[in-house]
This record gives sequence, C-alpha cells and structure tokens, in this order.
Amino acid sequence: MNEIIKAIVLGIVQGLTEFLPISSTAHLRIVPALFGWNDPGAAYTAVIQLGTMLAVIIYFIKDLVTIYKSVLINLFKGKFITDLNSQLGWYIILGTIPVGIAGLLFEDLIENEFRSLYVIIFSLIFFALLLALAEKFSKRKLDISQMTLSKAFIVGIAQAFALIPGASRSGVTITGGLFVGFNRETAARFSFLLSVPAIFLSGVYEFYKIFPELTQEFTLSLFIATLFSFLSGILAIEFLLKYLRTHTTFVFVWYRIILGILLLILINFNFIKP
Repeated sequence: MNEIIKAIVLGIVQGLTEFLPISSTAHLRIVPALFGWNDPGAAYTAVIQLGTMLAVIIYFIKDLVTIYKSVLINLFKGKFITDLNSQLGWYIILGTIPVGIAGLLFEDLIENEFRSLYVIIFSLIFFALLLALAEKFSKRKLDISQMTLSKAFIVGIAQAFALIPGASRSGVTITGGLFVGFNRETAARFSFLLSVPAIFLSGVYEFYKIFPELTQEFTLSLFIATLFSFLSGILAIEFLLKYLRTHTTFVFVWYRIILGILLLILINFNFIKP
C-alpha cells in the first residue's frame, strides 16, 4: 500500500508540474526528499512522463492528427511543406533534434550529478529569471501561423536545456517562444506539441533500459504513477492555456525563486539532503 500511495503522489506531481513551467523533474526529486523517500531516479521519471505525453495527445488529438496526416500525405506526393499543418509537423521534428542529441551526449550527467538538489536550486532560479526577462522584453505579438524554421529551431534548442533538472521543459520552451515573439498562449501550445516526440523518445528509451530489472511491484508502481500523471496532466494543460490568455507567467517565476531559496534553507538546516 505504501508503494501505491507513493506512485499516486509522484504521478500527480509529474502531471501537474510537467506542463506548468516549474519543472516536473525538480519536483519528483524534491517531493521524495521532503517525505524521506528514495529518489525515484531519472529512468522512473522519464517513464511516467509517458502519461503526460498521452495527456497532450488526447488534448490536442485533432491538431496532431491533422498535422501528421498532412506531413504523410505530402511525403507520398513527393512534397514537404504545402500548408501550415505540414509546416508545423516538420518544425516539431526539427525542434526535437537538439534535445535528442543533448540527451545522448549528457546522459550520465543527467542521470547522476545533475540530480543534485544544488543543481536543481540553481536551475529553478536561473531559468526563472530568464522567463522573467522574456516576459519583460518580448513583443508577444505572433501566433502559431507565424512560426518559421528559425523560430522553431530556437525553441527546440531551448528544449534541450530542459534536460537539466529544475529547468522545466515547458518553462524553457515557453521562454524560447516568448523571446522569438510569440504570445503566451501560442508559446505554451507549441511547447505542448513539441513535447510529444521528446517525451515519447525519452520514455521508451528509459523503459527499454530498465525493462530487464522490472519486478511485479515496480511495474505496478510505474503503471499507477503513469496513469495519475495522465489524469493530472490533462488538468494542467487546460489550466495553463486558459491562464496564459489573461495572465503573465510571473506567478511561476516567483514560485520557482521562493522554492529555490526554501530548498537552500532546508538543506542548510539538514532537513533534507542535497
């Protein structure tokens, strides 16, 4: 029962924090530390992200079907880009390349040294400040129809920094989207669409790595956590898209900075181990 409760908590945390720009990886490292649980590890984190990937697919099913259908139809015709949907499809693929390369190059660091709470604290605060700069200085006038190759690639490069725990995948991609001029809702929408191949590749790769070590209890824990990450992920997507239509991201900026400072205090007084 203890492991099931842990799985439910971690799944809800993953789903809510994957799409809010506050870092799911950081919270999946912080919450177990606060409860005195073992770090679930990078592999566990990556696998239960498949639940949030499914949440994106369900929420944006019409958009995704239209996009990838357009790409395939054009390929069969010997063409690449003929409309906005085929354009977005290739831009999503292009934007996934940087995170894929970075993930392979820095795999050991990501799964070990980067999971230190000191790294997470730095990332929470540093990338929060970048998001604040994007809010202050970006024009925020462009919508999804004004996506270009260079803009998609810049957001894709930003996504690669999400491999650093505490950076937040949605946070850095929304930051990148704001810096290239997109309005908040468009930056968040492209961030969510861009997450599908990145989360899928990461989750499947990590599942393949841990498959030989799976026990019945661990498999059940993964399934429950993935299920609850899906359910809470749907709610987080709906909330953030509506929220960003009329609000800035500064509430998340302040949350990240306060959380980073609080973690430093907790470590300093030995309430949690880094």
